[in-house]
Amino acid sequence: MYFEEFEVGHIFRHELRRSITEADNMLFSNMTLNPQPLHIDFEFCKNTEFGRPLVNSLFTLGLMIGISVNDTTIGTTVANLGMTDVRFPHPLFHGDTVHVETEVRDVRPSRSRPTQGIVTFVHRAYNQNDTLVSVCERTALMHKRPT
Repeated sequence: MYFEEFEVGHIFRHELRRSITEADNMLFSNMTLNPQPLHIDFEFCKNTEFGRPLVNSLFTLGLMIGISVNDTTIGTTVANLGMTDVRFPHPLFHGDTVHVETEVRDVRPSRSRPTQGIVTFVHRAYNQNDTLVSVCERTALMHKRPT
């Protein structure tokens, strides 16, 4: 979508869903050199309050934003300018299925780039029980419609 197409308050409920596998979590943790036993050590996790490995929170964040791309920013993003208020209020586990909604929080023209604008999104990810597992605010520099 181009900058002009976004309306403050609009909520996208993305149809794309993704079930998380053990392999997803292990691969991501290993690729990012994160040896945190909470993500990769089943024996260690047996003695935690969760009793099993947690999905790496940065995988959750990336998946949440990735699910939103087809409906919002594919091909029209210049750059991500930042992410704030990133939270993980509930753990995500292997076998959980994630679905996402994206709210348009703010839309404003760029002062320094007349062919672009700035859009602020709030992404929310839920598991299969509609429990909120992640939320973040993301600001993106977007192309305006070509003239």
